[in-house]
Amino acid sequence: MNAHSRSRYGRYRGGPDPLAPPVDLAEALDAIAEDVMAGYSPRHALQEFLRRGGRHREGLDDLAGRVQQRRKELLSRHRLDGTLSEVQKLLATAVLEERKQLARDAMMDNTDRALREMQLQNLPSSTAAAVNELASYDWQSSTAREAFERIKDLLGREVLDQRFAGMKQALENATDADRAAVDEMLRDLNELLDKHRHGEDTDADFQEFMARHGHFFPENPQSVEELIDALARRAAAAQRLLQSMSPEKRDELMRLSAQAFGSPELMAQLDQLDSSLRALRPGEDWNGSERFEGQEGLGLGDGTGVLQDIAELDELAEQLSQSYNGSRLDDLDLDALARQLGQKAAVSARTLAEIERAMQDGGYLRRGADGDLRLSPQAMRRLGKSLLRDTAKQLSGRQGRRDTRVAGAAGEQTGSSRPWEFGDAGPWDVTRTMTNGIRRTVAEGGDPGRGLRLGPGDIEVTDTEARTQAAVVLLADVSFSMAAEGRWVPMKRTALALHHLVSTRFRGDRLQLITFGRYARPMDIGELTALASRREQGTNLHHGLLLANRFFRQHPSMQHVLLVVTDGEPTAHLLPDGDSWFDYPPAPETIRVTIAELDRLGRAGTQATFFRLGDDPGLERFVQRMARRIDGRVVAPETGDLGAAVVGEYLRAHFRGRPFDDADWAS
Repeated sequence: MNAHSRSRYGRYRGGPDPLAPPVDLAEALDAIAEDVMAGYSPRHALQEFLRRGGRHREGLDDLAGRVQQRRKELLSRHRLDGTLSEVQKLLATAVLEERKQLARDAMMDNTDRALREMQLQNLPSSTAAAVNELASYDWQSSTAREAFERIKDLLGREVLDQRFAGMKQALENATDADRAAVDEMLRDLNELLDKHRHGEDTDADFQEFMARHGHFFPENPQSVEELIDALARRAAAAQRLLQSMSPEKRDELMRLSAQAFGSPELMAQLDQLDSSLRALRPGEDWNGSERFEGQEGLGLGDGTGVLQDIAELDELAEQLSQSYNGSRLDDLDLDALARQLGQKAAVSARTLAEIERAMQDGGYLRRGADGDLRLSPQAMRRLGKSLLRDTAKQLSGRQGRRDTRVAGAAGEQTGSSRPWEFGDAGPWDVTRTMTNGIRRTVAEGGDPGRGLRLGPGDIEVTDTEARTQAAVVLLADVSFSMAAEGRWVPMKRTALALHHLVSTRFRGDRLQLITFGRYARPMDIGELTALASRREQGTNLHHGLLLANRFFRQHPSMQHVLLVVTDGEPTAHLLPDGDSWFDYPPAPETIRVTIAELDRLGRAGTQATFFRLGDDPGLERFVQRMARRIDGRVVAPETGDLGAAVVGEYLRAHFRGRPFDDADWAS
């Protein structure tokens, strides 16, 4: 194979993977809905999902934990005396080599040798003072002189590396011309910043500066503001580095810095730079400190880099907390996250941001009149479909049948249609199917006149009704015991599955959801889904039956189906003035008016099913009496089977007159 035609394969590094599958919102939507039904606001539920993450995806809490662990590792691994230790080693080498040379030099005057040895023996214990004293020493050993000059070179590169990342390596073995170039850059930089502080600089000034000195700035700033941001972050980290040292070590290094390159002018330029940056970026953390407890010594430049890493980790921690007003995951600095935790962490965060964006901007959450987020009708439909599918699986499993799915049985057409789904065997709505195909072809830039190719998404099937239309009331107990006993969310899931079944497969039916606690009231599915539990006493079935009776009277020609879900005997009833009377144990008057309202429903031919939750003997006796009076049924499902039980009873009532079996479900 020609060497020029060989291919190399590796991880894609150009940003988000263009071949990655689209974000699957099903898991997020299910988790958010579960929390909403448990009483959380949609905003809180979304935040909780983003914190927890998915089954195979890190959440914000996982990433925040890794950020804190990374921060802890940096502090526990390092100590800040690397430069001082290196200077001390070079100083010891210089002194030792000089003493060796003095001992070997037989030609030297004894008095001169004695004075030199005395000076070397009586050097101050302070490293900075010793270096300062030897600054003018006339070295006899070339090796000692070289070691001492390396101290000045090291200090110069370190103090520059504190302000300009990479300078320590860049200036290794530097020539006088290289150092002169640094001096010139510092003078020009201070002049530019001074003009900027006084509002006298222009973009041309910045461009000219970068043209001359851009190689000193690997960050490649595009404006003077970006240049100042980068420099100020580094300078503030350098200041925090000094603050993190003991006062003794800080004083030693400050005094040693005066020997940098043997040029006091360098420190003067750097002091001017720091002063300008403090004035231009007072919001940076110039006074903080950290406690380093490790064994790996860091020089001034590397230590400043670690302090920058810690500052970046702190910013990431705040971003991941999402605790500030208006926070969104789009605020996350993905580049910083990749630097600190690796590319996979950035991919996880990007995916979470896409989920948040899709939930808020893709129609699943919308803002209500109060400005807060709510589950949208689109989200409710998707959830209802998922819950109904789960319910169908439970039903088929209980009956020992195949995986089933509700579909209209062969009967009279309702005049409406619905999108085709896998397994549908009903007749196509040809007109709507062709219309969908034409619209899609035009939207894709095609010409329907030159041929039309239908796709599965174009097909609509005709809805049919197996029997007469039904008016259905789901009476849901929302007394506090439902929440306390873990029945709150299953009740809501049941209502959502039933609502989806009626609104998509039995569109001729009319469904009314009525909740009853201390009072009863009709609710739409969105209200019920978002309803928070209240510590309120009272199970006012009487009021619920009154509202059910009113709904049935509005639909006199329909079959009346009543489904009652409760976990307690009625302990409240409605008084003539509209107040609710509560008493426990149930007052005889409460039982009497409740049964009287039930009798009215029975005389109107209402089919009733009571779903008893829990094992309370009093409730069991009561619902059995109620069912006998109205020729109804009692079902006592496990909490997890409530949805399947309610949907099954609805279908059984709907298909009264013939057995309910697989003919009513398409597999």
